[in-house]
This record gives sequence, C-alpha cells and structure tokens, in this order.
Amino acid sequence: MNSHIQGIGMTSQRSRDRLVDQLRDMGIRSELVLDAIKNTPRHLFVDEALASRAYDNIPLPIGYNQTISQPYVVARMTEALLKKGEGLGQTIKLDKALEIGTGCGYQTTILSQFARKVYSVERIEALLNEAKERFDKLQYGNIEAKHGDGKHGWPENGPYDGILAAAASTGVPEDLLEQLAPEGRLIIPVGRSGAQKLLLITRGAEGFVEKRLDGVNFVPMLGGTS
Repeated sequence: MNSHIQGIGMTSQRSRDRLVDQLRDMGIRSELVLDAIKNTPRHLFVDEALASRAYDNIPLPIGYNQTISQPYVVARMTEALLKKGEGLGQTIKLDKALEIGTGCGYQTTILSQFARKVYSVERIEALLNEAKERFDKLQYGNIEAKHGDGKHGWPENGPYDGILAAAASTGVPEDLLEQLAPEGRLIIPVGRSGAQKLLLITRGAEGFVEKRLDGVNFVPMLGGTS
C-alpha cells in the first residue's frame, strides 16, 4: 500500500487503530469487521480538506447534501448484516449483497470485504462517478454500481443474502423485501429526521421478522435520480 493510501499523520495507521479501539469499546464485537475498518483508507473517501478528521468517529459532508456515515454506524450495520443468530454468532460470508445509496463508496468497500459480489445503487450521478473512480483506484473488483432509484433495488441481480440501506425511508420499501433471499437480512433506517430507528429485518419461512437495533440519523431516501 503506497503512502497516499496508507496515510500519514492524522490519516496514519495509528489514527485508524485508535478509531478501532473506540469502536470496540462502543460494543462492536466482530474482529473481522473491525479489521475491515482498520484496513480501509477512509481519508480517501472525503475531500482532502477533511482528511485529517477521517478517523474521528463522526459523519462528514461529501457534497450534494450527503454525508459519509459515522464509522460506528458503518461497523454496526455491517456487523448486524453478517451475524447469524443472536449474541456473538458466526460471521457469514454473503454471496450477493445489495447496497442502497452508494454515496462516496466507503460503506460499499467495507461490505465488499464480506461478500462475493456487491451491487450498489446511487441516485446522484456525480457521486456515483466519484465512487466508481475510488473503486477502480483501490482495486475493489467485486463491486458493481449503477445510477438509479434505490427504492426499487436492483431486481435483475436478486435475490440477495443481505441488503443494506444507507438512507432513511419513511417505511420499508416493498421492492427491497421482495429481493431478499430466504433467511436474507435487510438493514435499513426507518423514520423521519429526529425519530429514526435502525431495523434488522430477516426473511423467515413464515414471513419477515423485524428487530430494532438503534436510534440513528440518516439522510432521507429520496425517489428518482439526479
């Protein structure tokens, strides 16, 4: 890994290690997820002027009224998507995963380390193009991203073992539920700003089982494209 990717000073490995220690203290239990956070250069997913804050446990603006999620939320959502059963459980490798809201691509790259293939949908074309450049530069070859309305998912490539939504919907989109494979898991923030909850929805033999994980604050999931 070259020095630009590896980082120096406030973007160095020491800063990443400190972030990982903080996430562990906050309750993230999967060492595989923590390793993914540690080894992914978050400073390359934000504007250079914000790079010194990339390993603070905070969301940061990425333009177009969007943000890169707080590292704790990224780790929490990834861990919940991968767990099988309750407690520590077993981290399972996904075959196909769907992400709604590519954004800058940071959550996408974390997810790609736990799935054979990640499909990601982004409604803002300019953000999507920037993310694709990062995927190519960092050689994440198992990500396919497209410009589209995330509320409808990406049915052509479903069903998915895991679906992760990085924007808050006022309700759970029916199209996303339909694209879950049997025993598949959907992680999605639901609700209006200031009153959002992060849900884990599992597709069981007798229907969908819903579990509330945390209170969160995401940008809204908007329809259409721009």
